[in-house]
Amino acid sequence: MIHETAIIEEGAIISADVEIGPYTVIGAHVEIGEGTWIGPHVVINGHTQIGTHNKIYQFSSIGEANQDKKYNGEPTKTVIGDHNHIREFTTIHRGTAQDLGVTSIGSHNLLMAYVHVAHDCTIHDHCILANNATIAGHVVLEDWVILGGFTGIHQFCHIGAHAFTAMSASIAKDVPPFVMADGHPALPRGLNIEGLKRRNFNSEQIKLIKQAYKILYRSGHTLSQALDILSQLEQETASTHIRHLIDFIDASDRGIIR
Repeated sequence: MIHETAIIEEGAIISADVEIGPYTVIGAHVEIGEGTWIGPHVVINGHTQIGTHNKIYQFSSIGEANQDKKYNGEPTKTVIGDHNHIREFTTIHRGTAQDLGVTSIGSHNLLMAYVHVAHDCTIHDHCILANNATIAGHVVLEDWVILGGFTGIHQFCHIGAHAFTAMSASIAKDVPPFVMADGHPALPRGLNIEGLKRRNFNSEQIKLIKQAYKILYRSGHTLSQALDILSQLEQETASTHIRHLIDFIDASDRGIIR
């Protein structure tokens, strides 16, 4: 199950059924859960925890020292959940002592070839990052986010659940849940309706989200006015999706795309 040319440093904890391909290097502080497959020429370094049933393809680098100039070798972490596919040449860097201390990736995500995930990022579940998507430090992706190829995301940006970015989108502010973003810098371009349908949102839920989008982006209201109207809508409908949208905007430090 472990190729004879792979290098496994003493101290690594690897489940018995893990497959490791030729010339892969596993560091001493790495833990890898059952059912995981690791291809050839992969480097997994640092204090890295990888869950179960992941597939990590050739030439990926996971848990390596980050590119923050303040990093001074602290034992920060990289934590990856279960059932992720991490494709060729993906780079995932460990956290920094100045922030979370951990770069975290949830479960059931697909990171396509040449994706870069910088230090202290948090990627939740069921996300797709298409080829060459690049996210800078401290970025958060909520559940079911899809990043188009060559999307670039500025440090500290948050991308809301079910949001979608177009190819080569340049994200410098937070993208609210359900919104499609495109451009340089990115602007809102409607709702990810097709994605919501695929995830079994019903017609009434989608209707309310469309209404919320119009209030936020097409009513001519200020952001403060739009939030007041959205709060009234949430109280009338008890919609958890409208509540999540309001909470996301309230929590935004960088401001939302608008």
